Amino acid sequence: MSATPEYAYVPGQTARHPEGAFDGLRATAEPKPLASEALTTGLDWIDAGYFWEAHEVLEPVWLALPDGAARTGIQALIQLANAGLKARMERPAAALRLCDIAARLIDEAAPFTAPSRPAGWFTLRLEAIRERALEMQNSAV
Repeated sequence: MSATPEYAYVPGQTARHPEGAFDGLRATAEPKPLASEALTTGLDWIDAGYFWEAHEVLEPVWLALPDGAARTGIQALIQLANAGLKARMERPAAALRLCDIAARLIDEAAPFTAPSRPAGWFTLRLEAIRERALEMQNSAV
């Protein structure tokens, strides 16, 4: 696993990472994006709560893949990271909308599974973000 960033970027709350900070990692998406360090690091960073950073390194993996289950699966992971970021930004409605998009995409992506992750990893991550967003939404009422 690549070293984790010094901090998680959260728009409006923390400083943005320097331009090009993840370029070396992003470049690993080619020529074999599903075996790339960018993909495995992106998944590790989702686990660790570095949602913006995960999106940054997963995007070139998505762009390098042809249409199909793997590309849709990576898109689902990007939306999962986006949902986590929106939850951290205390935007529960956006987080829940993105959770729904991520869930729909992972259903479309079957039989894609995140590399080196146990069965059910995606669902567990998705439900944790969804529960947090629902708690925020309910406490705001």
